[in-house]
Amino acid sequence: MHKSGDVLLGGLFEVHYTSDFPERTFTSEPQQPMCKGFDTLGFRHAMTMAFAIDEINKSSRLLPNVTLGYSLYDNCGALVIGFSGALSLASGQEEQFPLQENCSGTPPVIGIVGDHYSTFSIAMANVLGLYKMPIVSYFATCSCLSNQQRFPTFFRTIPSDAFQVRAMIQILNHFGWTWVGLLVSDDDYGLHVAQSFQSDLAQPGGGCLAYLEVLPWDSDPGELNRIVHLIKKSTARVVIVFAHEIHLFQLMEEVVRQNVTGLQWMASEAWTAAAVLQTPDFMPYLSGLLGIAIRRGEIPGLKNFLLQISPDQNDDENNIVRVRQFWEHTFKCKFGPAGKVEAGGKLCTGEEDITHVESEFLDVSNLRPDYNVYKAVYSLAYALNDMLECEPGKGPFSEHSCATLQTLEPWQLVHYLQKVSFTTPFGDLVSFDENGDALPIYDVMNWLPLPDGRVRVQNVGDVKKSASKGEELTLSEDKIFWNFKSKEPPQSVCSENCLPGTRMARERGQPECCFSCIPCSDGKISNETNSLECIYCPEDFWSSPQRDHCTPKKTEFLSYQEPLGICLTTTSLLGTFICAVVLGIFTYHRQTPLVRANNSELSFLLLVSLKLCFLCSLLFIGRPRLWTCQLRHAAFGISFVLCVSCILVKTMVVLAVFKASKPGGGAILKWFGAIQQRGTVLALTCIQAVICAAWLVSSSPAPYKNTQYHNDKIVYECVVGSTVGFAVLLGYIGLLAVLSFLLAFLARNLPDNFNEARFITFSMLIFCAVWVAFIPAYINSPGKYADAVEVFAILASSFGLLVALFGPKCYIILMRPEQNTKKAIMGRGTA
Repeated sequence: MHKSGDVLLGGLFEVHYTSDFPERTFTSEPQQPMCKGFDTLGFRHAMTMAFAIDEINKSSRLLPNVTLGYSLYDNCGALVIGFSGALSLASGQEEQFPLQENCSGTPPVIGIVGDHYSTFSIAMANVLGLYKMPIVSYFATCSCLSNQQRFPTFFRTIPSDAFQVRAMIQILNHFGWTWVGLLVSDDDYGLHVAQSFQSDLAQPGGGCLAYLEVLPWDSDPGELNRIVHLIKKSTARVVIVFAHEIHLFQLMEEVVRQNVTGLQWMASEAWTAAAVLQTPDFMPYLSGLLGIAIRRGEIPGLKNFLLQISPDQNDDENNIVRVRQFWEHTFKCKFGPAGKVEAGGKLCTGEEDITHVESEFLDVSNLRPDYNVYKAVYSLAYALNDMLECEPGKGPFSEHSCATLQTLEPWQLVHYLQKVSFTTPFGDLVSFDENGDALPIYDVMNWLPLPDGRVRVQNVGDVKKSASKGEELTLSEDKIFWNFKSKEPPQSVCSENCLPGTRMARERGQPECCFSCIPCSDGKISNETNSLECIYCPEDFWSSPQRDHCTPKKTEFLSYQEPLGICLTTTSLLGTFICAVVLGIFTYHRQTPLVRANNSELSFLLLVSLKLCFLCSLLFIGRPRLWTCQLRHAAFGISFVLCVSCILVKTMVVLAVFKASKPGGGAILKWFGAIQQRGTVLALTCIQAVICAAWLVSSSPAPYKNTQYHNDKIVYECVVGSTVGFAVLLGYIGLLAVLSFLLAFLARNLPDNFNEARFITFSMLIFCAVWVAFIPAYINSPGKYADAVEVFAILASSFGLLVALFGPKCYIILMRPEQNTKKAIMGRGTA
C-alpha cells in the first residue's frame, strides 16, 4: 500500500501469515510467491501506521510544512519476502516508485517501521545497517538486537527479551517458584531467550530450570510426545513458553491428548493474547495462565479511521487490492463477476456494513502491537521534526551544519532518533537508551474463564523500569484466577525450603535448587531460611533444641539450692552444732576427772579446730569466686593441720606420761608441759600457713568456666593453680596424720583403764582411709562432683575424728557418771 508525500516512511507488516513458493526451472519465467492466510491483526497494524501518518499530517505542531507518505509491504510470514520488501524500500527500485533519471537524490524512504519477527529484523538490520537506514521495530524482541555495534541503526518500541526474561523471573520470585520448565521456539527469538533465562536464573536467588526444550517447527508428533511426556513426569509445576501461536497450538493438542493437568502456564508476549488458543478444548489446561503482554495503549480516533476503510475508497490500484482482500476475509465473500464466484459462495458488493460484523479488526480496547506501531511512527516523525528545526550554524554535524530534506542522509536521522523523547496521548514516555531500546514496560495478564465459555484476558499488574526505582513489579493478587482446587498459587520447588535450624547441602551433579536440609550440629545455629552454613554460637552460649538461636549455656556448680548442696550444708552445720554441744559438755564438766585427765586444753582446741573443719566445707558450696577459691583450700589445710596437730601432741603426751610412770622417766615430762604443747601445735600449724601463703602468692587458685565436661554447660570450678602447692598441702596433712597414727598405734596397749591412744588410733585409721579414698575419687569426678567429693571427705574425716575421740568420753560423762571418777580412771575403782 502506498501514499505519496514529501517524505516517505516504510513499513513491513504480516498481512498474510503464510505463502507458497512455486517451483523454479531454467525454462520457465520466475513467478511471484503467493501469499495466503489473511491476518486481520497484521492488516490493522498496517492501518494503524496509516492512521498515525494521517494524524501527523493534520497536526499543526508536528512537521507543519511537511507531508508524510508511506510505503507498506507485506512479509507474508516469509523471510525472503520480507527481506525483499525491505530492500525495495531502501533502494527504491520498485516499479511503482521511479526515481529521477540520474538516480541521484535522497532515498525514497527515510525510515522503516518493522519488521514483525526478530529473525526478519536481524536479516534486515544486518544489511540496511550498512546504509545507515533507521529501522524502528514494533514487535521484534530478541535481545541480540540490542547490540548497537552490530545493529547501529536498529531501534524498537517494544522491550527486549532480556527485560521480558527479567520480568518473568520477578514473577517467579514473587510467588516463590524456583523450579520451572522452559519451552522455546527453534529460532533466534527462542534460542536467545533460552540463553538469557539460563544466565539470569543463575544469579543468587533466581531459581533453576527443571528442563529446557526446543519446540520443533515441523510439528513432529514424536518430538512433541516426548516433550509433553517430560513435562508430565517433571516435578516442576510451572511451565514457561517463549514461542509463537503455531507452536502452542500443536503443543496443546498433545497436552490434551496426554491429559497433563495441574500446571501453571506462563506465556511470553508472543502468545499471551492469542485468541486461537482460547478454545473450550484448551481451557481446562490453560485457564489461569499468567503472561507478559505488550503495554496496552489507547489511540484516540483510530476506530473512526478504521471504519472509513472500504473497497471503493482508494484510487490506487495497489491499495484497492489489499482492502478488497480484507473485505473478502471479513465478510466471507468474493469480488468479481458472479460467474467467477465459487458455488455456494457470496458476491461482495462493497456496500456491506462492517459495524455489524464481529471482528477483532475494530476492537481497539486492547491495543498492544498497534500501540507500538503508533509510537514507532511518531518516533520517526519527532526525529525528523527535530532535524528540520535545526538552526544553521548550530547543528550537530561537521562545522555545526544542519541536515535538510534535500541533503538528508539516513545516518543523520539516526542521530536525532537516538535523542528523541516525547509523551504519547496515553501518558507514556517514549525514548531510546544507548542500545536503541525503549523504556521497558510490560503488562501482566491472566486468563479468566467466563461462565459462557469465553475467556477474558485481564490485566493483573505490570512490570516496568524507571530511572529512579529500577525494575518494579506490581501485582493485584486478588484479581488473579488460579486453575487449582485450592484457588491458591501452586508450589513449584525442587526441594522445600530449609527452615532455620538447618542448612542446605547440595549434591554433586544436581541443580542448585535441589538440595537436602541437614540439621545444624550441636553448638551451631542457622536463623535464616535456606542458610548455606550453620554458624557457631558465642563462647558462653549454646544452640537451642531447634538450632535456630543461641541460648545462654546452663551453669553448673555445687549450689546451696540443689539437693546435694543442701545435704552437704546440713551435714556441715550438724557437725558444727555437735562440736558446739560437745564443747559445751566439756566446758560444763571441765572439773571432772575424765575431762581433766584427757588434757582439757588440747581437747578444747581440738573441738574448735573440728568446728572450723566443718565450717570450711561451706566454702566449697556456692558459685566459685576469687576469694572463696583462695580461702577454701587455705582454710581447709590450716583447720585440718590444727586438728591433726592437737591429736599428734595428745598422742605424744600419752606416751610421755606412760614413760614417766616408769623409774627414771620423770624428766621427760618437762618437755611436754602446757607451753610446749601450745608451741608445738602453733609451730606445726604455722608451717601449713606458710605453705598456703606460698601457694597463694606463686599460683593462686582462681574461678574457671570449664566447657570441656559438657558442650552445653558451663561448669564453674576452682582451678588449684599449682598442683604442686595442692599436693604439698595434702601431703603435709597426710604426714602428720600418719605420724599420729603410728604413735597412737604404739601406745594402744598401755595399761591405763581409759587409754585414749586406742581412740586416737581408730580415729587416725578412719582419717587416713577417708583421704586415701578421696584422691582417686577427686581426680575422676568432674565439675561440681569434685567439690562434693572433697566436702564429703572433709565431713567424713571430721565426723570420724569427732565420734572416735569424743564419743566415748561424752558417753561416760552423760550416761556413766559413776565411771567419771579418779579411781575408775586409774583402774582402782569398781568396774
